[in-house]
Amino acid sequence: MEHHRAPRGRNRAAAISAAAVLLAAVGCSGGAKDDGGLTSGTADVSKLATQKLNWKACAAPTAAEGTGSAPSPPPGGGEWKCATMKAPLDYADPKAGTIDIALIRAEATDKDHRIGSLIFNFGGPGGSGVTTLPAAASDYGALRARYDLVSFDPRGVGASAPVQCENDSQLDTYFAQDATPDDAAKEKTYLDGLKSFAGACEDNSGKVLPHVGTTSAARDMDLLRQVVGDPKLYYMGISYGTELGGVYAHLFPKNVGRAVFDAVVDPTSDVEQGAIGQAKGFQLALDNFAQDCVNRGDKCLLRGANVKEVEDVIVKLLAQLNTKPIPAGNSGRLLGQTQATNGIAQALYSKEYWQLLEQGVDEAEGGNGALLLALSDAMNGRSKDGTYSNIQAANAAINCADFKQRYTLEQTKAKLPEFHRASPVFGDFMGWGLMGCSAWPVAGQWTTPDVSAPGAPPIVVVGNTGDPATPYQGAKNMVDKLGPGVGVELTYKGQGHGAYNSGDKCVQSAVNGYLLDGRVPSAGAVCQ
Repeated sequence: MEHHRAPRGRNRAAAISAAAVLLAAVGCSGGAKDDGGLTSGTADVSKLATQKLNWKACAAPTAAEGTGSAPSPPPGGGEWKCATMKAPLDYADPKAGTIDIALIRAEATDKDHRIGSLIFNFGGPGGSGVTTLPAAASDYGALRARYDLVSFDPRGVGASAPVQCENDSQLDTYFAQDATPDDAAKEKTYLDGLKSFAGACEDNSGKVLPHVGTTSAARDMDLLRQVVGDPKLYYMGISYGTELGGVYAHLFPKNVGRAVFDAVVDPTSDVEQGAIGQAKGFQLALDNFAQDCVNRGDKCLLRGANVKEVEDVIVKLLAQLNTKPIPAGNSGRLLGQTQATNGIAQALYSKEYWQLLEQGVDEAEGGNGALLLALSDAMNGRSKDGTYSNIQAANAAINCADFKQRYTLEQTKAKLPEFHRASPVFGDFMGWGLMGCSAWPVAGQWTTPDVSAPGAPPIVVVGNTGDPATPYQGAKNMVDKLGPGVGVELTYKGQGHGAYNSGDKCVQSAVNGYLLDGRVPSAGAVCQ
């Protein structure tokens, strides 16, 4: 769930780098004009496929990737190495020059039985793979035995020709504005904010905006496959990474090796259907959170004898914040309705964060919005020092480059009742998000992506029945659209976003069995 945008799910792992901020709680810069990794000259794609990568010790993340230090050594020994790969800015126009794609790798520990490179995309769109892979690496020890673990910042993201829009102080204002306007003055402020944001993106990153879509990123992955020397692509795509993987499989079905899609974006959903699906998904997750609270009785900080009563506490809090924001600790910042809704959604990405949601709502009821604001900041890529990664700028740019739909104010307002019925907590927020691309300077490519992949080998598609961000139905629809003999569905009856990273042994055994030994799970298998 992304602020002001037509959303697509982010993997739980994409928030791991923010988890330290949250759990320590509480306590990029946008708009920077530089070359953004752009180079001049002509891109010869065939020559780029044979380029040699210069792997070296990883530096600390760039501003656009988010603050932090260089990655700690991976579990199991060795070290993280980073490199940059040259890719065409525009695959249709090689004379437009190249961009740099940032890469990270931890080499396989059992080199005698190495299969190849397992390439990860953790979602977003807009998440940095270079920062997320080291943060999530403890989950992938079994896979690292026989694979080099490799990830990348997709074009427009992090250190790969990053899209830059507004600066940090402008983003603080942008993310604090009312994203569910309820009068004409607030509507004007909301629309003006969208126009200013899109204008800043065009001013600072106009050259890359037409070329950051998912199709170009999929072509980058095939280039990366060739550059690391693999005859086939070995891939784990999570959340938006499943859409990227589906587009790759459509473009290059014969180049797919072993691929796993986890937390599946529904390829049959257009912008509106996807947003409605997420509203229902987050509402389901909130219902599950509330039921857990009821089950714990007096041990839960939130009042309520049933799910509705617990959720009424949250609805009432959000209504109060709409008219009267509250202080966020001693930060000098305020928590309003939009940030609180955003923070609640962030905490629903993983069951591990439910305790933070409970504590955050309880503290906000008492007049302290610090924890909910920290959760919202994590969603928006804001570090404690006030700097932003470019995750939301990239998210907007990739979504708007992909999807054709552009919604007017009148169209959006007409759809709000349906959204509110889908979720009394998240519906309005998601409905207004339909306007995320309304002022965007670049046209979109599709209504829905084509992921049909006749001739591809089996692709394991993992759906989680309790997933808020990528509802379970998306996995079934991905299997159908990949085509006969390609998609193989595995169901996980769990909570949170994604399945493999939940730690469930059944899911991990099935996925590892396929990626390591080529054992295809039984179609329709269930882990619970």
